[in-house]
Amino acid sequence: MEYGKPEMMAVAIMRMISDGDIVFHGLASSTPMVAMKAAKALGKNFTYVTLSDGVDHDYLRPPVVASTLTANTYEGSVATFGLDEIFDLYASGKGDIAFLSCLQMDQTGRIAMSYLGGTYDNPKLRGPGGAGSATLTPVTKKVIIWKPQHDKRTFVEHVDFATTSPPLDKEFTVITTLCIFKKPAGEKLLKVDRIFPYTTLEEVKENTGWTIDQTDVPVMDPPTEEELAALKKVDPNNILHFEFK
Repeated sequence: MEYGKPEMMAVAIMRMISDGDIVFHGLASSTPMVAMKAAKALGKNFTYVTLSDGVDHDYLRPPVVASTLTANTYEGSVATFGLDEIFDLYASGKGDIAFLSCLQMDQTGRIAMSYLGGTYDNPKLRGPGGAGSATLTPVTKKVIIWKPQHDKRTFVEHVDFATTSPPLDKEFTVITTLCIFKKPAGEKLLKVDRIFPYTTLEEVKENTGWTIDQTDVPVMDPPTEEELAALKKVDPNNILHFEFK
């Protein structure tokens, strides 16, 4: 079965989830939404919470739009759980994974979500601001950033205005279309943890705004037939490809 960057990113997300985890994604999160539904279809036993207030919704209900604030992530839920309660849950150390995104990031993992270019009062691009990123990044056991691009405009040497940054004592992971960056607990800088089967370390270096001095990194296994079948099962409308157009 053929696959591309959307499927590889989704599978990378699926593989990050373990049985027993409490896992969150926020608004406008079509890639992790489809991946988490597929992880459920594979039989992973984890708790799925979102901004829709639904807990463990009916994952077999296929998404028809890319929005994650819809009945698709609410109907069939076993319980309702508001965003304020989600923040309390994660602040108390009981949330395991938060899938978040960014506008820009530098090698320390500092995230720009407020604005790009210009000044805070007169930006070239106004972003959504801190929201879940600023609230959840400092307190979540594992923050995993997904970004369906990998270029020097996104992964820059220095973020001018950091909306949030990862704490030193927690693991921090970034999944792009080319690779996985990781900053283990206690370390200050992101390093390439592994690359995807269709790229090279040189391509990653050429498309990253900071210097990567690594000379050899592992290659992630390609998606299995079972993983790709799970994605097709939960996403017959191909919403997974929305962020990659």
